[in-house]
Amino acid sequence: MEDKGMKIVNLGIVALMVMLTFYLLIAGQEVILPFVIALVFWYLINLLAKSYQRLEISGHNMPGWFCFALSLLSFVAMFWGTVKVISMNVDGVLEVAPTYQANLESKMNSLLAYFGIEQAPTIEQLIEQINLRQFISSTALSLTSIVANSGLTLIYLAFLFIEQKNMDKKLSALIGENGKQEGVRKLLRRISDDVRKYVTIKLIASLCTGTLSFIFLLVIGVDFAAFWALLIFLLNFIPTIGSIIATIFPALITLVQFDTLGPFFLVAGGLTSIQVLIGNILEPKFTGSTLNLSPTIILLNLSLWGVIWGIPGMFLSVPFMVISMIVFSHLPQTRTIAVLLSSDGRLSNLEEDESKPL
Repeated sequence: MEDKGMKIVNLGIVALMVMLTFYLLIAGQEVILPFVIALVFWYLINLLAKSYQRLEISGHNMPGWFCFALSLLSFVAMFWGTVKVISMNVDGVLEVAPTYQANLESKMNSLLAYFGIEQAPTIEQLIEQINLRQFISSTALSLTSIVANSGLTLIYLAFLFIEQKNMDKKLSALIGENGKQEGVRKLLRRISDDVRKYVTIKLIASLCTGTLSFIFLLVIGVDFAAFWALLIFLLNFIPTIGSIIATIFPALITLVQFDTLGPFFLVAGGLTSIQVLIGNILEPKFTGSTLNLSPTIILLNLSLWGVIWGIPGMFLSVPFMVISMIVFSHLPQTRTIAVLLSSDGRLSNLEEDESKPL
């Protein structure tokens, strides 16, 4: 009877801790999220630096400091290129806006005439119904938040780089010199390897999807093909929902760019085919054998982190799930949770280390 009572108490404590954790993640978003983003960039920059270090030039590897500097410059160049593509396309949108407006008004008039509505509202009349002051205020607050979070992220990132040389010493001091240290290091290596596999596979798949989409949109003649390809590349890191959004936006732009509906169906069908080919056929062949994650749990996890941290949470949802599954699989008490997170119920990493529980 006492054992049953203790189980209920323990279950209540766990439920309370879970609710408290979610509350802290939401309430402390402005502080915690920039740190997590900084941690992601810190990991990716170091990952790229290690990749550079594996390269051999005349039989010699490049120095560590040079590889790190090259990795940092690579990320700065990628960020600059992204900003450049976006700024160039903003200028392009302003140039073609009158043409888009005329096409949109023409299609609205045709649609309303089909339903028997004689007088269609103009674009100017629709804009007048928008609370411009509220829109500007909301936009300004969003931009201020982005700038503030970016500054805080850079500060966190700088301190992570400063402290990374002492992290190994801290880990040794924290765990102590005993047999458990090797188990913890093995766990951390497994987490790093699986996250690296996910990032590498997703990066290659997203690059292929973005490149094929760019060529396809360029052939069709869709405006701002480079911008849409960049958007498709970025949104592909959000499972399922990102791919859907990445297909809808370029298809919708054809409605105001072209006079007929043919390009709309062509773009929608073509981009969907590319997404299905790479995202649903090729990519799972690699991720399925390496990460072994349940697709249903991935979607639930995506929704959960979307509620907690919005779009950044969606980008981070799968890496978080990878880390959780590895940790749960190494702890006998949470093995059941790891089995539920897996795709086929097999936990090879746990079976290998059953004799060495942490």
